[in-house]
Amino acid sequence: MEQIFTGRSPEEAIEAGLRELGVAREDVEVEVLEEAKKKLFGASPAKVKLTVKELTDGQRAVRFLEGLLPLLGSDAQPALTDEEEKIVIELKADAAKGVIGRRGEVIDAIQALAGAVANTGRKEYKRVVVDCGNYREEREETLKRVAEKLAQKAVRTGKRVRLEPMNPYERRIIHSTLADSTEVYTKSEGKEPARFVVIIPKNAKPFERGERGGRKNDRGRGGRKYGDKPRYGSERKKQYEHRELPSEATPETSGTSFNRGGTAGYKKGGFSGFFGTFLGNSNDEGETAPTEPTEE
Repeated sequence: MEQIFTGRSPEEAIEAGLRELGVAREDVEVEVLEEAKKKLFGASPAKVKLTVKELTDGQRAVRFLEGLLPLLGSDAQPALTDEEEKIVIELKADAAKGVIGRRGEVIDAIQALAGAVANTGRKEYKRVVVDCGNYREEREETLKRVAEKLAQKAVRTGKRVRLEPMNPYERRIIHSTLADSTEVYTKSEGKEPARFVVIIPKNAKPFERGERGGRKNDRGRGGRKYGDKPRYGSERKKQYEHRELPSEATPETSGTSFNRGGTAGYKKGGFSGFFGTFLGNSNDEGETAPTEPTEE
C-alpha cells in the first residue's frame, strides 16, 4: 500500500503519514519525492511516499504482544529471534517470574495468543514459542528427568503411571523422551485443557477378574469361593422338626388352644406360644374377649 504525504519538511511529512496509517517507522519504506522549497510568495511543501511493508507472521505476533503486555501490567519487551522452522519470540523483563507465572501458566497463555495471531490466514500451522529468561530450556530438561523417573516406576510396579495435565508442547517432550524406550510406551488421554500423558509398561500385569484394590480375590460374585457351599440359603439353614397344629381337643393348659366357643383361652401365667401382632378387634359384633380360665 502506497500513499503520498506532505509537510513543511520531509520528516514532518513522514510523521504525519505514520500517524494516519497507524504504523511504526520500521514498518514502512520511505521515498522522498520533493524537498520543501521557498518561493517568492510562500513555499512548496515536501512530499514523501510511504509504502507499508508486509509484515511477516512473526512480526505480526510481536506487534500484538507489544500491545498486550502493557495491558497485563508487564514491562516485558518482545523481540523476534527466529522465524525459519518455528517462530521464536523472546520476552525481556526485569522480573521474569511475573511473566512466567506459576508452572508457566502466564507465559503459556501468552504463547497461545501469539500463536493464534501468527497463524491467522495461514494454510499450514507454524509453531510459535514465547520464552523468557531461558525458561523453556530449563522446563524441557525437568520434564525429561520426570519422564525417565516415572518410566522406571512404571516398569518396577508393572502399572500405568499418569502425569499431570500439560499443554501440547510439554506432552510432546514426554513422548519424544520415551519414544525409543524398549520397556514402556506413552499415549495421551483426556480432553483439553486437562489432557495428560500416561506411561504404560510393556510388562504390565494382566487384569485379573475379581481383583479389588490390587489384591487377588479368588471369590466370585457375592464373596463366595467357587466350589464352596452357599453361605446363605436353604442348604445352610437349620432344620427343625415339623410340628402339626394342635387339634380342638388340646388341653386348655397347653397355651395353644383355639377354643372358638368363647370359653377358655389361655392358662393364667402360661406361655402363649404365639408371636406376632393381633389384627382383629375384640369388640366386633359376634366376637367375645377371651376370659380367664377357671381352676379345676
